[in-house]
Amino acid sequence: MVSRKGQAIRFHEREARPMGRATSGVIGMKLRKGDDVIAASLAKNDADLLVVTVNGYGKRTRIADYPVKGRGGLGVKTVQLTEARGQLAGALVVQDGYQAMLISTGGTVIKMPVDGIRRAGRATQGVIVMRLRGDERVSTLAPVVEQTDENGEEVPAEVAEITEDAVPDAASAE
Repeated sequence: MVSRKGQAIRFHEREARPMGRATSGVIGMKLRKGDDVIAASLAKNDADLLVVTVNGYGKRTRIADYPVKGRGGLGVKTVQLTEARGQLAGALVVQDGYQAMLISTGGTVIKMPVDGIRRAGRATQGVIVMRLRGDERVSTLAPVVEQTDENGEEVPAEVAEITEDAVPDAASAE
């Protein structure tokens, strides 16, 4: 889980036990005043966490650099935020070969391979990944998913939307 103010917490998924629809759930991450969770993903040690700020700065950090703790803590620093860089706009768990899209408030959309974004430590500020015009800000960070048609041919990449059709369930995998 990653917060807008640059904190991240990593805990084992079995700590968030399955519950019914009418339950309120369990706390995953405590937040400081004015902070909110912007991303939650399943992660493995061989992946990276890509974070991008509202002012267009980003970096990748190895998931292995984040200690596994119990759920419900404040987490650890995932990026050194400054006023010039702004708060986090998004976070994704990525691997080499993945692509991401950045969308600005002015409607600018860029697609980039995550391999081109520098890997850095948790407490660093990152580098420019999107040049913004005027008072534009990064509003969204999204994964790019390559899709195939019914003949197995590649269809142009689109921003991933997680739907029931996009995520196979265990019954259909058997």
